Amino acid sequence: MAKKDLIVVCGPTASGKTNLGVFLAGLFNGEIISADSRQVYRGMDIGTGKDLDEYRVNDSSVPYHLIDIVDPQTIYTLYDYQKDFQAAYSAIKSRGHVPILVGGSGLYIESVLRGYRIAPVPENEKLREELSGKEKELLSKQLEETDPELFRKTDLKSKKRIIRALEIAFYRHNNPGLEESGPVEKIDPLVICTRWDRERLRERIDRRLELRLAQGMVDEVKRILQSGIDRKRFSLFGMEYGHIARYIDGDVTYGKMVEDLKHSIHQLAKRQETWFRGMERRGIKVHWIKDADCKEAAAIVGRCF
Repeated sequence: MAKKDLIVVCGPTASGKTNLGVFLAGLFNGEIISADSRQVYRGMDIGTGKDLDEYRVNDSSVPYHLIDIVDPQTIYTLYDYQKDFQAAYSAIKSRGHVPILVGGSGLYIESVLRGYRIAPVPENEKLREELSGKEKELLSKQLEETDPELFRKTDLKSKKRIIRALEIAFYRHNNPGLEESGPVEKIDPLVICTRWDRERLRERIDRRLELRLAQGMVDEVKRILQSGIDRKRFSLFGMEYGHIARYIDGDVTYGKMVEDLKHSIHQLAKRQETWFRGMERRGIKVHWIKDADCKEAAAIVGRCF
């Protein structure tokens, strides 16, 4: 197996990605680059599962990047992520270390591996409100007609991502010649994806959720809401924050909130699994590791690094 430039550890939520990535970093002199669309935000710790205490091997800290880099009020886009990834990747390589990209945000990962060219498109709240009232199928058709290339790259199971893609497509149309980000250099990755039996993964998700609630996730959401953040902005932060906010507002009971949240995270895991299987169909070689087995993953990596 030829030598690679980057190790990627991906997979659904609660599948042991961080632990596996840290283990490989300890073995192969690596530094971790996060591929999580929410862990970039400061103060959103329990709900996004940063688990920073896991970034240690034999009492030594494993360096990590693209975690806690912007405030929640900041609009952080895929364009920003791609630029920040390139900077972190180049810096790690310059130190003679191995970059290890770890996370479950498939779009972030694929934008790096496939070298998407991305324009710095601002959010358009008026357009989002207009599009949010339309059915997902109609939005998908509109995107396909407006920008077929962007349509092929978009997660069509997510209405939020379809709306963002339309936002980009319309902005491009109105701003010809817009400067885009792109790959600084071609990357040849070794991609490892965790794979679990569906029921076992659900059990892991439920146990982790209960642990995070015990660690104070409700108080974290209260603190963020009390910081004065706009509720529309807050609603974009995902399931844990949305469901817990409804409980804090008195719209649902605690028990109902927990059950709804478990169901939503189960659905997220299914969507992530679908994305990574699709990534393989789109031409990216993936090594599937059952139960996030560290020994099996190390054997694969050892043949390339």
